[in-house]
Amino acid sequence: MKLVVPTEVFSGENRVSITPDCVTSLIKMGFKVFIQENAGLQASYTNEDYQKHGAKISSKLSDLYNKADLVIKIQRPTKLKKINEHNFLKNCNILTLLYEQKFKKEFDLLKKLKINVFALEKMPRISRAQSMDVLSSQSNLSGYKAVIDAASQFNKAFPLMMTSAGTVAPAKVLVIGAGVAGLQAIATAKRLGAVVSSFDVRTSTKEQVESLGAKFIQVEGEDSGETAAGYAKEMSKTYKKQQNQLLAESIKKMDIVITTALIPGKPAPKLISKKMLESMKVGSIIVDLASEFGGNCELTKHGEIVNFKSKKIIGPQNLASTVAQDSSRLFSKNVINFLMNSCDSGKFKSFNWDDELVKDTCVIKNYVFE
Repeated sequence: MKLVVPTEVFSGENRVSITPDCVTSLIKMGFKVFIQENAGLQASYTNEDYQKHGAKISSKLSDLYNKADLVIKIQRPTKLKKINEHNFLKNCNILTLLYEQKFKKEFDLLKKLKINVFALEKMPRISRAQSMDVLSSQSNLSGYKAVIDAASQFNKAFPLMMTSAGTVAPAKVLVIGAGVAGLQAIATAKRLGAVVSSFDVRTSTKEQVESLGAKFIQVEGEDSGETAAGYAKEMSKTYKKQQNQLLAESIKKMDIVITTALIPGKPAPKLISKKMLESMKVGSIIVDLASEFGGNCELTKHGEIVNFKSKKIIGPQNLASTVAQDSSRLFSKNVINFLMNSCDSGKFKSFNWDDELVKDTCVIKNYVFE
């Protein structure tokens, strides 16, 4: 059974979907692993690294995709000026991050092909799927990098410093959204010595936030703020009004704000208005991790740094890719665990179509895979 790993073609995407350390596991499952030449180079994995673990290197795309059974990608298959990845996809299964609601046109093109597509972002949020949860592994590193990038843009120090020349006050950081990215942002900011607060509509996150040493700020009420699947849900108009008042008062005191709030299947909620930005300290920084989905801040522009009255609003583009070596390795481990879930006696013959993890992630099924 042939498993192929193409080079990611999107600009700024440095990750690779399978790392050399995982090749041995794939071979034990019964796969022959083919890697496109230099596919891992931007993530610091060489062709020689793959070959040492038993993978074969393909210099031509036609050879790489020929008779492929599984195609593992990070970004969705696409059509660019130099390459149309759709032309190579036939009678195969693809594991990737798809986001079909956001990229409907590309999703519709994939539906016309004789392929099965597994959207890894749809992995159910249940205990046994934690080791396969690509969104969590990538968000964890994004939360870390958001704080590092904010610190590099901030013109003051993070920790409290007692010096003979005087005292340097610690930075005040607010993290909005205490999911995986938010919790890692809290932990990173604390390690750097900041005074950290966090807001989340889900009251269940309070204990996690406080265990990391941050102050939890919340709108008082009886609503838990989360869906049965554990994600944040859209709140009532009354709640939103109270939320805006609470955030407006809190943001005035902050030096850095990291926003991570997302609602599955919907644009990111607008939580920071232009009026709130005007009340912030001169030199303050906002890093909006929801920028790809519209942003949590009214002035956010994805992939850009917006300067507004001596404050910076950063709309980062693909933060996980900026720590490509680790994010690739975690993504690869997630994929390995997902494939192992369908193995019988350690061997992969087909996906277990009765398993909810397979059924929930398979968004296109146009190919009978035996």
